[in-house]
Amino acid sequence: MDMDKVAHKELSYKITGLLFKTHKNLGRYRNEKQYSDYFEELLKQERIKYVREFKFEDHQYGQGKIRCICDFIIEDKIILEFKAKNFITKDDYYQAKRYLITLNLQLAIIVNFRQQRIVPKRILNSNFLHLQYLN
Repeated sequence: MDMDKVAHKELSYKITGLLFKTHKNLGRYRNEKQYSDYFEELLKQERIKYVREFKFEDHQYGQGKIRCICDFIIEDKIILEFKAKNFITKDDYYQAKRYLITLNLQLAIIVNFRQQRIVPKRILNSNFLHLQYLN
């Protein structure tokens, strides 16, 4: 992999470090809100711009309006989804992918804090560049 082509490399590296710090300090048996509250404080300390619980409607999948809420959008570039459950499902990936396409962002990160060792999952929007050039 060409490291110069990693989407939002420096910002995602910073975010990942804060995710590991959150997991280390809170452990694996908290709820999503507790992880989000702690992570939000870290973002404030680092002076990283974010929006928490961003609400929007999705009209793309022929099911009428679907109300969506992203846990975080970091620097208007990266969607961050927190989970606190036994394992991440396909539906979690589909949710992140839907958010990426609807908001026309390039990268989402899903993290499951319930795991003994967190493994942040990066999800790319394969339509991002195509949509960017159409605007």
